[in-house]
Amino acid sequence: MDGSPTSLPLGALKDCFQAMVLRSRTEPAPDLAARLDRLARLRAVVADNEERFRQAISADFGHRSAVETTIAETMMLYSEIRHATKQLKSWMAPQRIATTLQFLPARNRLIPQPLGVVGIIAPWNYPLQLTLAPAIGALAAGNRVIIKPSELAPHFAGLLKETVAARFDATELLVTGIEDQIAKAFASLPFDHLVFTGSTRVGRLVAEAAGRNLTPVTLELGGKSPAIIDASADLEEAAERIAYGKLLNAGQTCIAPDYVLVPERALQAFAEKVRAQMRRMFGTDPANKDYTSIISDRHYARLEGLVADAAQRGAKILQPAKADDPNWKSHRKFPPTLIVGATADMAVMQEEIFGPVLPVLGTRSPADAIAFVNARDRPLALYWFGKDNAARDEALARTISGGVTVNDCLFHFAQANQPMGGVGASGTGAYHGEWGFRTFSKLKPVFYRSKFNRLADLYPPYGGKIARLEKLMRFMS
Repeated sequence: MDGSPTSLPLGALKDCFQAMVLRSRTEPAPDLAARLDRLARLRAVVADNEERFRQAISADFGHRSAVETTIAETMMLYSEIRHATKQLKSWMAPQRIATTLQFLPARNRLIPQPLGVVGIIAPWNYPLQLTLAPAIGALAAGNRVIIKPSELAPHFAGLLKETVAARFDATELLVTGIEDQIAKAFASLPFDHLVFTGSTRVGRLVAEAAGRNLTPVTLELGGKSPAIIDASADLEEAAERIAYGKLLNAGQTCIAPDYVLVPERALQAFAEKVRAQMRRMFGTDPANKDYTSIISDRHYARLEGLVADAAQRGAKILQPAKADDPNWKSHRKFPPTLIVGATADMAVMQEEIFGPVLPVLGTRSPADAIAFVNARDRPLALYWFGKDNAARDEALARTISGGVTVNDCLFHFAQANQPMGGVGASGTGAYHGEWGFRTFSKLKPVFYRSKFNRLADLYPPYGGKIARLEKLMRFMS
């Protein structure tokens, strides 16, 4: 992931990075007022340019639902900034830590300090929210931040660069270009912390490049997030909520339900209910402004291939139209698709779908559903539907995932007081709220010795005093 040292964009990036590093070392800990000011300016970047951001994101997608951009991006950022602003003073305060009995009357404190310079490699699917959410935590923690936007969102990237530069000094918050050289070299810079949101494949490359500098990384990846339908579930309710979770942003959501496990006897009925809910929400007209386009022709073709493979292997395909229908393809909108009776050997079950395609699989028992999930990589999210609390708790206890929403989809992500992060192949580390503040801080333990401590008894020459002290410490232990 090395770039050419003669590249003008890369040379400018390295100069800016070094300037940030210098400022982070000479001015290591901005006070509360400075941090609140940075958060306020970041909010102004969004608030003053809401419509411009909506239009830029839509241009990058081909069409992006304006409502989805507002709900899933700008409103979530306002909520995150408001929460951080309200809580920041308490987050910054030194924490009292209990002192081991034999060291009393000394004191322990845990003091949060900024790490220094944080790098953010942003995705294209929610380019505003998933770019600035980690920046909120990093700025709240007192760091300086460099953002590399996705090359698949050029209109957004250019606008973010312009609007951030208008309100921030280049040593506070900087947005890079999306040139090839920068994309290849960014993770190789010796950041104090690096955040990457994207695919597991690219996440491995980012972690490898960062590892050469021992840079700690937060990886927000993805994977195949399952929805488990218990026999006690209300099928109509589950179908509605899964349909929404799947089709938000046309399925281009890292925590979208990737497949559904439903009792075999209810498989066909459930699939028809989901199909009906998809039609109710988005109709069958590709010109529907509420329905978002697929980001690129390449991604569209990939989805076509997944559906074709499933059909060839015997699955039942439910669609309002074929994906190659010119009315849909000309808008680059992929028809909401159900794959009924999907099997583990199908390509659609081998990779994250990241589109409006939902495999539905029958299971013989709750234990079979849990075993199916556990036979695969740890998912970023898991969804469980039902009214049987014992079955719910069994599923939660026996599966491991980045997060869970019970009887709905997606909403654990929106909880400012909960961490957001993956596990295993779906990611490492977490952010949101205080969890983001802690991720981007060094929680430094400090021991304040009291003049009344008998610690000098540990020093040579030992003589008989060490035996007395040892006896006392064994007694206290």
